[in-house]
Amino acid sequence: MDDREEKQTTLEENFVKLQETVEKLESEEVSLEEAFLAYAEGMELLKKCNEQIDRVEKKVWKLSGDGTLEEF
Repeated sequence: MDDREEKQTTLEENFVKLQETVEKLESEEVSLEEAFLAYAEGMELLKKCNEQIDRVEKKVWKLSGDGTLEEF
């Protein structure tokens, strides 16, 4: 299965995964190797979140004073 076939996760799902990763890193029971892997995973999740936010921002429209929609 290539990246295009991979299920696309929502921004909210990625935030949940990111929070879980942070909690794992904060755990006293995590080994150094696990911490490095969790950190790398967290950075990838953060990158995905930023990309998703950028896509949403490009779709945002604002209502002008005369009642027409303009790209933000």
